Amino acid sequence: MSVLRSGSPHRPARSLASVAGVLLAVLSLLLGLPGTAGAAATRYAPEPTHPGQDWAGSQIARHEGTAAGTTPPAASLAASVEGVDVSSHNGNVSWSTLWNSGVRFAYVKATESTSYTNPYFAQQYNGSYNAGMIRGAYHFATPNTSSGAAQANYFVDHGGGWSRDGKTLPGALDMEYNPYGATCYGLSAAGLVNWMKDWFATYKARTGRDAVIYTSTSWWKQCTGNSAAFGSVNPLWVPRYGSSVGELPAGWGFHTIWQYTSTGPTVGDHNRFNGALDRLRALANG
Repeated sequence: MSVLRSGSPHRPARSLASVAGVLLAVLSLLLGLPGTAGAAATRYAPEPTHPGQDWAGSQIARHEGTAAGTTPPAASLAASVEGVDVSSHNGNVSWSTLWNSGVRFAYVKATESTSYTNPYFAQQYNGSYNAGMIRGAYHFATPNTSSGAAQANYFVDHGGGWSRDGKTLPGALDMEYNPYGATCYGLSAAGLVNWMKDWFATYKARTGRDAVIYTSTSWWKQCTGNSAAFGSVNPLWVPRYGSSVGELPAGWGFHTIWQYTSTGPTVGDHNRFNGALDRLRALANG
């Protein structure tokens, strides 16, 4: 017959207490690790201080040059369509002048980060439409000031939406050199790619469309590691101020829009759509 010694009933309780103590110690360590529930909230940079000076190509011209006076070879409208892009620095735009010169589409800056809307947006966005052009809106990204989802929602809520009216292009995301500091916004290549994925996914969820991306090959290589993650889905709008579109970022076998000059007539930034007018309408219709 076994003998129950004094104190034996308390041993399981002491064992449970020991295990609980170990678990609490491990949990406290985990809470101090990055990426866990105890990690500090993401710290974002301040909102942009001069968004009126930031437009599609403003930093491309600054960092890569403009090749002033160089224009692409003449092309028939059967093979390409002339377009422009504008922002608040253009003020009220003479859309009738541009239409009479052969311009048939326009992209208009709508927003930047989650704090700025273009004060000339209505005149530019509606004015181009009323002149007969196919128009679209774009967002100047600042990935270090808020999340991709937050900026996509702000864009859609402030002019960046889409409708299947045959005259509205999908929204565009402008990814270029940071006007306020570190070229790549202080993010790693993976961090920037994930930020863009967040933006594009949110935009598609809100509008049903895959957005266009505006970016230069040089910036893309430097800041995303030349990611090929978007080429099969998002149409490419590429700036290069010269006689040819040049090398494209990884993932894209062709460009959709080429911003070929920052010194064009009436407004500086002129573009060519890579296809005939019926293909531009197809892009608008989705």
